Amino acid sequence: MASITIRNLEDDIKQRLRVRAAEHGRSMEEEARDILRRVMGDAASPRNLAAAIRARVAPADRIDLDLPARQPMREPPHLGRKQR
Repeated sequence: MASITIRNLEDDIKQRLRVRAAEHGRSMEEEARDILRRVMGDAASPRNLAAAIRARVAPADRIDLDLPARQPMREPPHLGRKQR
């Protein structure tokens, strides 16, 4: 098994980890392992960005909007010099 050392961990995070570990009746080290297992085991990173975006927005409710009919383009203004 591998081991890691986490440096520069904010005091607040360490305290919250300590409290969470105590609530679950285990050491901070075991609590950190459990958190990492759950986070890393959730889902593999998608390999395709478009597929990841599609998967993220697919469950959302969609709204179809009625687009107004197109109007003919107006005549552009004449910006040339006026003749005297």
